Amino acid sequence: MKAPEQVARYLKSEALPLFWCPGCGNGIILGSMLRVFNRMQLAPERTVVTTGIGCWGKADDYLKTNSIHGTHGRALPFATGVKAANGDLTVLALMGDGDCATIGGNHFLHAARRNINVTAVVSNNFNYGMTGGQYSATTPVESYTSTSVYGNPEGDFDICEIAVAAGATFVGRSTVYHVNLLERILEAAIRHKGFSLVEIFSSCPVYYGRYNQHPTPVDMMNLWKSGAVPVERYRAMEEAEQADYFPIGVFHSDDRPDFNTRYEKIQRAAEARMGERT
Repeated sequence: MKAPEQVARYLKSEALPLFWCPGCGNGIILGSMLRVFNRMQLAPERTVVTTGIGCWGKADDYLKTNSIHGTHGRALPFATGVKAANGDLTVLALMGDGDCATIGGNHFLHAARRNINVTAVVSNNFNYGMTGGQYSATTPVESYTSTSVYGNPEGDFDICEIAVAAGATFVGRSTVYHVNLLERILEAAIRHKGFSLVEIFSSCPVYYGRYNQHPTPVDMMNLWKSGAVPVERYRAMEEAEQADYFPIGVFHSDDRPDFNTRYEKIQRAAEARMGERT
């Protein structure tokens, strides 16, 4: 299978067809990400992608960039180490909702707090799709999964709100239906100097959708289409109205110095002090 010309520089055609189930949103996210790589003309040899375990964690199988496939919940520590060691590299951490906010929740908080110049691309399908559809930290309360067949008793995390509160300097959300917006947010996130979080509401009709009255890919696309509103409009809604919708767009952006900038300043101060002593 031959890759389209606009993504051929970054996509391993020999690894096709894709691993994911029919109707899964991860192929849409992968295509969007590679088109953004192409528009930005990122050099594959200067780009590093880290992944963990889960459906979206398989994305590195299809990339010609440098990649590190790590353990569950640890994509961000690997990405942090790479960027801290070589600040000239473009580094992305690809995570599902389990990798980012459940198993890897503590690493997520500290990557945002450090403001390390890494782009976290989170495919949120609201369940552990690879291992049978169990509920995760983002599964909406009272939703049904293979481990909450009578309803999920736990409250759910809002990944974007957590990222802002923890110190991320760029935070955005789109869906696999809103591809043009997704690509604009991805490009802005990669260009941003600081910790960037891009959350994508992704379709999982085989598990989450089937348990929650959206059993087909079209059903799930209609869910994203009908439920999404621009974040500015969402914030102007009454709380009762917000319950029927979710916001998409750029939630937050600021230009505070990133980890590498601050660390290099400390290095220069230390070197100057050592020079005075000698």
